[in-house]
Amino acid sequence: MASPATGDSDQVISLYSSVPGQVLVEANGSTRTLVLNRPKQLNALSSAMVTGLLKCFTSYEEENTVKLLIVKGKGRAFCAGGDVAEVAQSINNDTWKYGADFFHTEFLLNYIIATYSKPQVSLLTGIVMGGGAGVSIHGRFRVATGNTVFAMPETALGLFPDIGASYFLSRLPGFYGEYVGLTGARLDGAEMLACGLATHFVPLNRMPLLEESLKKVDTSDPFAICGIIDQFSQQPSVKGSSAMNRMEIINRCFSKRTVEEIISALEQEAPSVADKLVTAAIQSLRKASPTSLKISLASIREGRLQTVGECLRREYRMVCHVMRGDFSRDFFEGCRAILVDKDRNPKWMPPTLDQVHDGVVAKYFSKVDDPQWEDLNLPTRSSHGRRIVPKL
Repeated sequence: MASPATGDSDQVISLYSSVPGQVLVEANGSTRTLVLNRPKQLNALSSAMVTGLLKCFTSYEEENTVKLLIVKGKGRAFCAGGDVAEVAQSINNDTWKYGADFFHTEFLLNYIIATYSKPQVSLLTGIVMGGGAGVSIHGRFRVATGNTVFAMPETALGLFPDIGASYFLSRLPGFYGEYVGLTGARLDGAEMLACGLATHFVPLNRMPLLEESLKKVDTSDPFAICGIIDQFSQQPSVKGSSAMNRMEIINRCFSKRTVEEIISALEQEAPSVADKLVTAAIQSLRKASPTSLKISLASIREGRLQTVGECLRREYRMVCHVMRGDFSRDFFEGCRAILVDKDRNPKWMPPTLDQVHDGVVAKYFSKVDDPQWEDLNLPTRSSHGRRIVPKL
C-alpha cells in the first residue's frame, strides 16, 4: 500500500477512508495536516474516520520524511465527538460487536497519539468534545483559541468520559477533573489553558498565520515547535465567573467519596454561595444517568493511579459492558432522548443513585463474559507518553 507521504490528497483519502473525503490530508514539505471533514456533523468521528486516522498516524510515524502532524477540523468545529448515534443504531440493527469494534479502533488510535514519537499540533477551533478530545488532548501540543468550547458530556448520554479521559481528567488540578467529567461543564479556551488541557492559546485571527508557519517546519524537535507556537500565543485571563476561580468550592465538593456526597456538598454550598456554577452543577448531576455518574467517578478515581494504556484498557471493558447493556441500557435511552427523538427526557434505569449499587459499578471494570470477546491489547511502544501538566 502506498504511503500517505506520497501522491495527492485524493489518493490518500481513497486509501484511508471507505467514505471518500471524511479525512483530508495536506502535504507541505515535512508537515502533514489531517483535516476532519464532516462539517455538517460537526466532524463527529465515523468508523471510517477513526480507521483512516489510525492508518495515517501509524504510517507517518515510520515515514522519515514526515516530521510534524497538524490536526484540525473543517468548519465551526474541531470535532464534536464520536458518532455515537451511528454506533447505537448499528447495535440496535445488528450486534453490540460493531460498537465494540468502533471503540477498539478509537482507543488504539488514542493510545498511538498518547505515545507518539513525533510532535502533533491540534488546532482546537470551535467545538472539542468526547472523541474530539481523544484525538487531540493526548497529543503534545493543544492550541485553544477564542471560540473553543470543550466538554465531556457523556454522563448526559448514558455513557462515561472514555477515550482515555480518566487519564487526563484525573491529572487536572485538584478535583477539577471530577467536576468536568461528571457535570459535562463547558470550558472556553482560556479555561483549557489554565487547567492544562491546552498547552497554548492563540487568538482566532492569528491561527491561520500559526498554521502557515508550522507548515514550513522541517524538524521534529518539540522545543522548536513550541517556540513557533509561542510566537503567536497569548496568556488570556479567565472570566470572573469561571470555575477556575471556584477551585476551593470544587475541591471541597468533588473530593467526596460518592456521587451522593458530592451532590449533598453542593447543595450545602448553594444557600451561602450566590453562584450559578453550583446551581448548574447540581442541575447537571440531577439530569444525568445515575449509572453513568457512578461509573464515571469510579473511572476517574482509578485513572489517578494508572498509565494511559491501563486507563484505555479499563475503559474498553467498561464501554463493552455499556454496548452490551449488561447492567443498564441507559446509553440507548440517552441516544434516543438526546440524538434521535430529541425530547431531552431520558428515562434512566435505575432512575436514582441509591439504586446503583457498588457491586454493579465494580462489574463494569470486569472482563466481558463472552468467548468471542478479548481485552484491549495495546502494542508495546517506546516511552513517549506525555503527562498533562497543570499550568496553575
